[in-house]
Amino acid sequence: MNLEGLEMIAVLIVIVLFVKLLEQFGLIEAGLEDSVEDELEMATVRHRPEALELLEAQSKFTKKELQILYRGFKNECPSGVVNEDTFKEIYSQFFPQGDSTTYAHFLFNAFDTDHNGAVSFEDFIRGLSILLRGTVQEKLNWAFNLYDINKDGYITKEEMLDIMKAIYDMMGKCTYPVLKEDAPRQHVETFFQKMDKNKDGVVTIDEFIESCQKDENIMRSMQLFENVI
Repeated sequence: MNLEGLEMIAVLIVIVLFVKLLEQFGLIEAGLEDSVEDELEMATVRHRPEALELLEAQSKFTKKELQILYRGFKNECPSGVVNEDTFKEIYSQFFPQGDSTTYAHFLFNAFDTDHNGAVSFEDFIRGLSILLRGTVQEKLNWAFNLYDINKDGYITKEEMLDIMKAIYDMMGKCTYPVLKEDAPRQHVETFFQKMDKNKDGVVTIDEFIESCQKDENIMRSMQLFENVI
């Protein structure tokens, strides 16, 4: 995998991971015609999710889709929440040839919007709704928030380097030809040459979105993941 390929991965890998997660839950193959219970089964879980009507209003899923998603979520997470260790364990299954620990940490923090150390069903649904059915603007906003590690409204070279190292570690032996040790830093320089329009050493949300929207490969790939369930 070359440098240009990894540039697209840096934006799209979150969506790919969730397609894989839905496959593990059995949600993509299940179909929406399958019989489901009328209401969520909440008696045995520690965290009780918000009412379906509220989640339906806050997401782009129907009530029946939310029921199916919840059944899969509860099967994997009986307590009703996912802590960071469990989150890392789930993603490690998809990248056995590499180390996904650091990237999963960044991803977990992006989903844990209230920073309480756990991802609830509500957190899961709101993020998944954006990644799978959100507008291009919403998806890119979400991706920017992931890469803005300290949440100050800017992506610095140091933050992007941390992200790129995490992606390289996660891909492991999938990269071909084998990448040089300084490849992540070279990629960061390429990223900033394209996105840091005013050359002030940081990438703003406007610069990030504008650059991504002008990249036909990114836009085309994002469309492939719309309405997968």
